[in-house]
Parts: sequence; C-alpha cells; structure tokens
Amino acid sequence: MSKLFPTYNKKPINFLNGKGTYLFDDENNKYLDFLSGIAVCNLGHCHPKVSNALKEQVDSIWHISNLFTIKKQEELAELLVKSFKNGLAFFCNSGTEANEAAIKLAKKHTSKSHIISFKQSFHGRTFGSMAATGQPKIHEGYGEMLNGFTYVPYNDLNALQNEINENTGAIILEVIQGEGGVIVGNNDFFEGVQALCKKHELLLIVDEVQTGVGRTGTMFAYEQTPLNPDIITLAKGLGNGFPVGAMLGKNKLASTFSAGAHGSTFGGNYLAMAAAFETINIINDGVFLNEVKEKGSYIFDKLTDIKKEFPQILEIRGKGLMVGIELTGPVDQLVEQFLKNGLIVGTAGANVLRLLPPINLSYEEIDEAIQIMKQVLSSYFLNSHVK
Repeated sequence: MSKLFPTYNKKPINFLNGKGTYLFDDENNKYLDFLSGIAVCNLGHCHPKVSNALKEQVDSIWHISNLFTIKKQEELAELLVKSFKNGLAFFCNSGTEANEAAIKLAKKHTSKSHIISFKQSFHGRTFGSMAATGQPKIHEGYGEMLNGFTYVPYNDLNALQNEINENTGAIILEVIQGEGGVIVGNNDFFEGVQALCKKHELLLIVDEVQTGVGRTGTMFAYEQTPLNPDIITLAKGLGNGFPVGAMLGKNKLASTFSAGAHGSTFGGNYLAMAAAFETINIINDGVFLNEVKEKGSYIFDKLTDIKKEFPQILEIRGKGLMVGIELTGPVDQLVEQFLKNGLIVGTAGANVLRLLPPINLSYEEIDEAIQIMKQVLSSYFLNSHVK
C-alpha cells in the first residue's frame, strides 16, 4: 500500500528516462509525450543545453537565500521583462505561488479587496489562488473561501462590466482557459477588458502559467491580443521541468512590493535560475517562435482532417501547440487507449482531450501522433458504439 496521500489518480507506469518528445518506462515501452508534464517540458525531456546548465550549477552553488545578490536572477529578469515591455520580476517556485504574489500585489497596491475572475478559470490550489479559481469543484470541502473574489462568464463583457464596483481593484484572467477546457478568449472581449481597466483604473493580471514561455507561438500569449497587463504570472515551462515560477509587474508597482512585503525562501535559487535562463534563451527567439506557430497550424490542419472522419469530434480549439479536442462524450477511456498505443495526452474537463506536446517537436513526431490518434479513434468508436 502506498504511503502517499491519494491526491492524484496515478497510472501504474514507472518512467525511467526521457529524451526529447519520448518517454521510456521500466518495461522498455516507448511513449510519444503529447502532454509534456502538463505544459512543463516545453523543450522536451532532458534538453541537452538545460541539462548541462544544471550540471554545471550543481557543482558550483545551490542556495544562499535572497538576502544576497544572485546575479542569474538579474540576468533572467532582464530577458523576461523585454517581452513584457519592461518591468520587474519576482521569482518563486510554482504557478500557484506566482498567482499568490500577484493577488497580494494587486490588493496592496490598490487598497481594494475585490478581484474579478472568470468561471471555469484555474489559478492554483493555495487559498488565495484557489479563491481566484472559478470552479466550484476546486473549492469543495475547504469551507469559506478567501473573501473578495467574484466570477463572471468568460468572453462575456457585459457580465464583467456589471460586476465592477467601487471596491474592485483588479481583474485576473487567462488568455486561454487551460483547465477550463482550452477555451480561447476573443479579441473583442479583450479589447473591452482593457477599456474597462483603463476606465475604472483596475489592475489587469494575466495568468500565463500554462500559455506562457512560447506555448502559443509568442513568448507570452497576451502578445497576440489587445491586452496590456500590469502583472503576468509564469511557471510550468519556465524551467523546462525544474520547479520555478515568476511574477512580472510594471515599474509603477515597485514601491508596493518593498523589502519585507513578500518573499520566498527558495524562490530564484541558483539551480532554478540556471534552468530557466537557458530555457528562455532558447525559446525567446523569433525564428524558434515562428516555427511553433507553423507547427501549431500544421497540427490543427491534421486534426481538422480527422474531425471530418469522426462526427463524435465537436470542435478543435486552441492556439499554437495548446490544443483542445471536444468530443460528444467523456474522454477518460479514450485517453487510456491512446496510452496503451504509446501516446500520452491529457484532458481539460470531462469531454475535452488536451494536447500539449514539446514546442520543439518535429513534424515527423506530429505525423506519428496523428497516425496513432486515427487508429485509436477508429477502433474506439467502432467497438464502443459511441455516437
């Protein structure tokens, strides 16, 4: 019997190693990984440059605390805020910590306690980020949530406008709702959000934990929208598998987070900075990011062809290499069939398959995944009589 809390529905597969887009288990089975640790290993498994950076750092120094200067923090912050059009960075260990920092910064800066979020959003599992999450199932069993959050339907500008009051200080949103079903925000909605923020002097927090670090074909997904956020949050792909998160904020917020206002013991440690710096150096390149867009278009075209064959597929949505495939019924058993055939995919709600492959994968690997999907879908729908 496992001595772990049963907080995850773990599959009985023990992976021993990974390389690029592939994983290998202890029975010598090979898997094509189209989940990437849930949008974490954006450069695939054990990318040589990231691995080498970590190896060099391991033999040098690991941790000294944030009471001293860590040069790599400064260097990584410079890289990140270039895409953010200048600003400041705070380093932590995860996406939920990054969102906690953003919530604290927004409330402290505005001296207002009301923050508007969106239904089906997901921002984390600590009490602040959980309260910002617009999914009742995430709240169940924990009693009263942190006060001050309300949730409105996504892509509904009128509902958002009606929720703003004199105590509203910020809006928090995802450009694409990942856990909520890979729901893409539309630009008319984003234009309206930005106008409301300007009119009511609200801070705009964009959660880029899943969409950031090149996943959608730009460094940050908001760069493809009319949004001009005051704060963005990052994690997942930032360290290509090494735990690291970041909050970026505009310079006007600097005095709000003065010494002692917030902190993180392990945030920005040498190992995390080594992994993240190398990862960002690779991804934050125009040619690389254009290739992500092109591969995204390629996979969408291939999936559109599959959709024509299977009426059970209702919609294919997403951007870049963040893809949701909505079906007429539950997808759990379908995920298992993919796994048995050597393809790892995820879910985003009961009826949505989620594809999050490494963003540097090859076209041959896309074709391999598409072939597996076709075979599995044909067999699954033929044998299960799912309509």
